[in-house]
Amino acid sequence: MFLVTKRKELNPTVTLMEVEAPRIAKKAKAGQFIILRVDEDGERIPLTVADTNPEAGTVTIIFQIVGATTEKLNHIPQGGYLHDFVGPLGVPSAIEGLKKVAVVGGGVGCAIAYPIAKALHNQGTQVHSIVGFRNRDLVILEDEFKEASDILKLMTDDGSYGEKGLVTDALKALIESGEEYDEVIAIGPLVMMKFVSKLTKEYGIKTTVSMNPIMIDGTGMCGGCRLTVGGETKFACVDGPDFDGHLVDFDEAIQRSRMYFGTERHQHEATCNLFKGVKEDA
Repeated sequence: MFLVTKRKELNPTVTLMEVEAPRIAKKAKAGQFIILRVDEDGERIPLTVADTNPEAGTVTIIFQIVGATTEKLNHIPQGGYLHDFVGPLGVPSAIEGLKKVAVVGGGVGCAIAYPIAKALHNQGTQVHSIVGFRNRDLVILEDEFKEASDILKLMTDDGSYGEKGLVTDALKALIESGEEYDEVIAIGPLVMMKFVSKLTKEYGIKTTVSMNPIMIDGTGMCGGCRLTVGGETKFACVDGPDFDGHLVDFDEAIQRSRMYFGTERHQHEATCNLFKGVKEDA
């Protein structure tokens, strides 16, 4: 059992948790993830390590409430426990030697982009962060990105906060103003990463994307997280989660990500009704 030492709502659908997991806290690096189960009968879900505190022995995760498991997870209080918390898994992000990087995050993907921006900043890399959200109410980790970035561009679709526009608008403006990047690291919705990669390919800028498809065992055995990269089959859990954005078959990845949308929504609604019923009975 793993103790939840902190719980904080970042916006109406995104929650931060710190979990007591000393061994993982000592070993996890930017870009890696854990797999957890809320209870003994729960499904296994992957979540990126958003931060670690080796001294306190805690690991920070940030999740969006989209299905039954994340709904259950969101009901675990501070002081409560998770049944399983396994990691670190995946290959750490390859950031050594980079001098100047643009980190692009979209929505809850910013929870994955932040630890990479922080690690880059800590090693002396010049970091330009571009983060995008639908509106002001959904903005997360703004102060954290400010601290880890030499330049921060915050974009909202409706212009309710920061600058109005897409992350690709801000990235293109920076490139055309003369900024030269060793690499662009993009993390967020598949469509966002697709168009960031399409843009950077025009300018010949190396681009890395973090892929988070459906995972089950996290060891490469089940094949649920398979992707096509450069015409070859890769498994995000053991080969990734980072891949060359110019080689990923995003159209295939988007199609596969939608396969269980209806089931996920149904299970989420059922779980919400279950918790509602428990609350009413109480």
